[in-house]
Amino acid sequence: MLLKRITHYIFVLAVLLIFPLEVMARPVEVIFKLNLKAPENSKDVRIWIPYPVTDENQIVSHVKIDGNYTSSGVQKEKVFGNSILYAEWKNLGQERILTYTFTVDRKEIVRKDFPQRETALDRKLFEPYLASTSLGPTSGKVKQLAQTITEKETSTLGKSRAIYDWIVDNMYRDPNIKGCGFGRVEQLLISLGGKCGDISSVYIALARSAGIPSREIFGIRIPKGKEGEMTKAQHCWAEFYLSGYGWVPVDPADVRKAMLEKKLQLGQELEVREYYFGAVDKQRIAYGTGRDLILDPPQKGEPLNYFMYPYAEVDGKTIDDLFGFDLGYTITFKEL
Repeated sequence: MLLKRITHYIFVLAVLLIFPLEVMARPVEVIFKLNLKAPENSKDVRIWIPYPVTDENQIVSHVKIDGNYTSSGVQKEKVFGNSILYAEWKNLGQERILTYTFTVDRKEIVRKDFPQRETALDRKLFEPYLASTSLGPTSGKVKQLAQTITEKETSTLGKSRAIYDWIVDNMYRDPNIKGCGFGRVEQLLISLGGKCGDISSVYIALARSAGIPSREIFGIRIPKGKEGEMTKAQHCWAEFYLSGYGWVPVDPADVRKAMLEKKLQLGQELEVREYYFGAVDKQRIAYGTGRDLILDPPQKGEPLNYFMYPYAEVDGKTIDDLFGFDLGYTITFKEL
């Protein structure tokens, strides 16, 4: 165990020489265990699992993948580059077991030193982050609302902040929504209540309608404590692109979550509101981004709304729903 820890910290120090990471969270080991629920006579069982990778905000290491699968591999989704752990079982009459373990160090992201002048945006480079999605239109009532919200603003930063403030002022966290929500933007602009996948989706649709490149970051929270379960700790937040500066994180959903949990009224949340415009805490792991996804290898079902939960098919048919809670998996963590 001591040798394992020494080896891990040597790896972390080596990566720190490459990435200028700021304040890091404590390293944690994440364990994904699957005993896939499928009929014994199933001939073709396949699963796609979100696979976080090292980037400028997190270090992923010590990856281990075991199981009785027929074959497995790490693939990459073609449009947004999301990494995918894929496995399949071709044998009849057996349990379908997979264990996936990795270690992650995550840092807090703070992007608040905004430039006084914005450079011109090359819209061609950001087409995927300006486009509408099946559940997030950028025309009609959504565009009209975006224009109303941002009509007094002339800069990308000003418009982004106006949309952020509108969402915090008008939406709320609905704890009765399953999982992280589906993100049906037009319905949400009527109900105004949802989870992180809903609130972030509204931000993205409004920002793109205002001409601001934006994207959701889909991932999972690292709970507090030394160890425990995180099977249902998925979380997503948003980012907008400020030309000449880069991607800026925003998390209006966590503002509304804090208001619900602390019973804060509007006007009492100003500190948390200011924090989550241009920053997100380090207690989260990023998986990827994008909507209406074709996985790799391609799934038989419809394009995936988003890839934050495992997705599985049996004999060409989707099993469970978007959230996959009934597939037979658990996710736990342990502080190192």
